[in-house]
Amino acid sequence: MVIVEFVIVPLGEKSLSGYVAEVVKLLERKGVKYQLTPMATIIEVPTVREAFEIVEEAHELMFRLGVERVSTTVRIDDRRDVERKMEDKVKSVMKKVRGG
Repeated sequence: MVIVEFVIVPLGEKSLSGYVAEVVKLLERKGVKYQLTPMATIIEVPTVREAFEIVEEAHELMFRLGVERVSTTVRIDDRRDVERKMEDKVKSVMKKVRGG
């Protein structure tokens, strides 16, 4: 699985929660596994191509919502030697925190 963190910022807007909500609705309609954080959205998809398609769709959604300028940042974790999911990465860290 490819784990992707992305941030879409409609420039010039003070409150972003309404825009984030629209992106989350998009992810839910598409059946994409996601994790919302205070600063970004993380998705888990099978391929980098699918990740870019989803991020592009979310980016374009901002323009359909009336935004005139958008900044999007993407970070990709594409590990191919083992199958990892979002929660696996968190569990691994927490195990080490607890001395496991």
